[in-house]
Amino acid sequence: MTGIALTLRTLAAAGATLLAVAAAAPAAEAKPEPKAPPEFVDLRSVDPTIITEMRYTTAHNFVGEPVDGYRQPVCVLTRPAARALHAAQTGLLRQGYSLKVYDCYRPQRAVDHFVRWAEDLDDQAMKGEFYPRVDKTRLFEDGYIAGKSGHSRGSTVDLTLVKLPALPTRPYVPGEEPAPCYAPQKERFPDNSVDMGTGYDFFDTLSHTDDPRVRGVQRANRQFLKETLTGLGFVNLAEEWWHYTYKPELFPDTYFDFPVARRSVAGH
Repeated sequence: MTGIALTLRTLAAAGATLLAVAAAAPAAEAKPEPKAPPEFVDLRSVDPTIITEMRYTTAHNFVGEPVDGYRQPVCVLTRPAARALHAAQTGLLRQGYSLKVYDCYRPQRAVDHFVRWAEDLDDQAMKGEFYPRVDKTRLFEDGYIAGKSGHSRGSTVDLTLVKLPALPTRPYVPGEEPAPCYAPQKERFPDNSVDMGTGYDFFDTLSHTDDPRVRGVQRANRQFLKETLTGLGFVNLAEEWWHYTYKPELFPDTYFDFPVARRSVAGH
């Protein structure tokens, strides 16, 4: 009995020692999130008057859910691109308009999310609004989805124009009956922007900036946005009326993956 008691005491002591060592050991540190280089800024720190409607932080986008890497509805851009938007906004305000941004810097993890979504051919939840006339099997071939995006380099922005005073845009209700992006403005999802002929992120040739089917006021609005931005160093992507890249890019060959959040940029 004495030997058994001694053995039990020894085991108890050993267990206590292991617990003490475990308690004293530092907890495994979570891998820190990558930060933006100092050349990146929150657009609001450069121009707080520009309206932001960051679609990928919400379910109102072609994926139908918040996109990976979008933690907060903030527009993060390289400083030269942000300053050029400020210059554009200064002129637009005098004419009774404001810029509105839908997307700015886009982390690589968000692009990867787009790719996974595009490969899932069973997920057609948002087809009725964003790609009603395009078969999902063609999204890669037709160039709507790719494994890399210029947005991840930090100098590309998706944006539109809003006539002031800006009316509020109602919240999107997940699962609501979709209206196709090509429908007349009063029938599309309500957006306080001027009529550009289609909604944002419409996968269709009608989104081409100079599509000849877009005429009248819609065409004039597209050209007004283009003329405003190209004079300040932005280059439009011909296939998307909303897509502009500031040139020269600070990071023409680097695709970043820090999250879209205030804490990602210096000063937060």
